Amino acid sequence: MVGNPDFLTGTGQEQEPELQELETPEGELYLRFFVSTGDEFALPATGIRRIIEHPPDRITAVPNVSPLLLGTLNEQGRVIWVADLGQFLGYTTQLKTDRTEIPVIAVEDQGTMLGLAVNQIVGTDWMDLESLTLAQSTSDTMAPFLKGEWVIGEDSSQRAVRLLDHIAVLRSARWAA
Repeated sequence: MVGNPDFLTGTGQEQEPELQELETPEGELYLRFFVSTGDEFALPATGIRRIIEHPPDRITAVPNVSPLLLGTLNEQGRVIWVADLGQFLGYTTQLKTDRTEIPVIAVEDQGTMLGLAVNQIVGTDWMDLESLTLAQSTSDTMAPFLKGEWVIGEDSSQRAVRLLDHIAVLRSARWAA
């Protein structure tokens, strides 16, 4: 076929090749997810070490630690503390652990890794930091961990996607409580 002169010159074909235009994404890549209350959040993809989905029985409870911590998870030989992100942010609704798998987002900064257990991972999206606004109606418990929010959707279906500061979450003094 390669030796066929029509293959090299394109003669013998009456069709023009379709050019597919690639869209250049605007902004930066973020992982979007829901906590147990149904509120939507995002984390910058650059701060995420890995996404883990394991059965709840793979998370080992540890006595005498912060009630925000569900326990530890052994992932590829590394012990990762796992926290209920919703409760950490001040929500009273606990993450439901009576299901087949719990999504855990492992974030890392300067060698410290923490697993944030969430209700559901939506996926990744390119979001523009310039369209980020100050977060509206947030609790004092949540405010130190937010960089802002995006308002997504049309008039009646608008919802906020709040951007978390994963470094502030990792370095919080609340883990020692």
